[in-house]
Amino acid sequence: MPDLPITGLYTGLTIFLAFILSAGIGTYRGKTKISIGDGGDPETLLRMRRHGNLVETAALTLLALAIIEINGASAMLLHGLGIAYLLARIAHPIGLKKDDITHPLRAIGAMGSMLVMLIAGGTAIWQFLQSLGAA
Repeated sequence: MPDLPITGLYTGLTIFLAFILSAGIGTYRGKTKISIGDGGDPETLLRMRRHGNLVETAALTLLALAIIEINGASAMLLHGLGIAYLLARIAHPIGLKKDDITHPLRAIGAMGSMLVMLIAGGTAIWQFLQSLGAA
């Protein structure tokens, strides 16, 4: 069985972040009595999107980290991608505002997440191509 300590670390930290964002919408739902959907309430929708945006990127990003870790990526690359991803995913909900699409933290979070995904995905492809030459 492969050993994935670095991916495990960033998976755990991402889960804590997801918990915090989930608690934000969960407690707000309890306060507003909105059970399903957003009830037309912009704050509910905002909190839902803060959590949803993380969940939409987490699985593929962490899967890519696991694949490149299994395939021998350096600890420095893995930690760099993991830290960048977490910082981006922390920045994004802070910058996600219901009345301001131009907040810089929103852009930093979204672009940072995409960049991490592209680098991890590109590394996975590169590792595959390298394995063809080693066969």
